[in-house]
Amino acid sequence: MYAIVEIGGNQVKIEKGSDIAVNRLARKENSDFKISHVLFAKKGNAYQAGNPYIKGAHVDCEIVAHTRGKKVTAFKYKRRKSYHRKLGHRQDLTVLKVKEIHV
Repeated sequence: MYAIVEIGGNQVKIEKGSDIAVNRLARKENSDFKISHVLFAKKGNAYQAGNPYIKGAHVDCEIVAHTRGKKVTAFKYKRRKSYHRKLGHRQDLTVLKVKEIHV
């Protein structure tokens, strides 16, 4: 069984027992988290699609850790103007472990 959920403005495909990294959530580590924005769910040959969400469906998750993503480097440059800047960015992430999918 798998589901496609919307969390933090992104759509993520999840399965039971999988770990996903999403944008930072303002919750404590080792706490439970419920995602109620389930867009699509499939179990065997049967599937359900929401309009836009499936009514009554939710996913139970546990917040494993708060981490940071890989560093992204942006280099700005303007020719003949003696202008260049090197910028770096690391996204704050939250790692979720999927415990159960309820449809």
